Amino acid sequence: MKFVICAFFLAAAVLGLVYPMDWPLANGLVSKNFGYNDNGRPVLGINFAANGQVKPAEQGELLFSSAGTASSLPGVLGSWVALDHGGGIIGIYGRMAPDNTEVPVLAEKSDILGQSGISGWSGEQGVYFSLFDRKERRWINPSILINPLPDSGLPVIQSVKLKDSGGSLINLGQTKTISQGRYTVLVEAAVQTRNRSLLAPFRITCSVNGAEIGRLGFDAYSARSGTLMAYRNGLVPVSQVYSSLSAFELGDAGFPRGQTTMEIIVQDAAGNSRNLIYRFAAE
Repeated sequence: MKFVICAFFLAAAVLGLVYPMDWPLANGLVSKNFGYNDNGRPVLGINFAANGQVKPAEQGELLFSSAGTASSLPGVLGSWVALDHGGGIIGIYGRMAPDNTEVPVLAEKSDILGQSGISGWSGEQGVYFSLFDRKERRWINPSILINPLPDSGLPVIQSVKLKDSGGSLINLGQTKTISQGRYTVLVEAAVQTRNRSLLAPFRITCSVNGAEIGRLGFDAYSARSGTLMAYRNGLVPVSQVYSSLSAFELGDAGFPRGQTTMEIIVQDAAGNSRNLIYRFAAE
């Protein structure tokens, strides 16, 4: 819980917010969250599978509302609303049911933006919620500004693999020896909720022989010259992070002859963590 409090106040200080935001739905399961690997592409908000009223996460000024689509925003949003929450933060509420709800010009937390629905690129009842910082031109993980959802689970590490220059994969859970050389480290990790859904974690760290070689954070993704960038030891294009294998690429590491100890640490937004240690030999 200390992790959550510190993360919120740090983010709030940077973004100029005083009070925590609320989730736009009182109830609902998260089917995909910020950073989720969706067939090699990151999800830049949160998909809620729910049936109910959608309300502002924070009071804000209405920028736009539409029952149509918006191809310039992430995915086709169907029926959506954009609110300026101050401090440069834009809240986008999409994939709602097309209706005649009149959104106030100055929306309070108690106002209704619409109903969860099935519109845009969605095949399930719910709503898509995302936050964009237009000052820094970055998408923000709502979990750093809003308390973790009650259905939070614990991190799991499903697999750790090494990919060689030819694209061949080595599962470290099934071998004790590898050939000398340079490899890309791929980690398949998630947070498993109580309803067994697998969501993206908040941070993944990889260390080799005690030295950190990769730290991937899911707090924000930046837009730079038309390219979406993730934070992995600095800004890198998301294409270098998101594998089509539903894994995350943590970076490259060289393995000379001898014994190697690799540690993977996965952390969720509430500060819960899980680690695995692999020991193998390079020949």
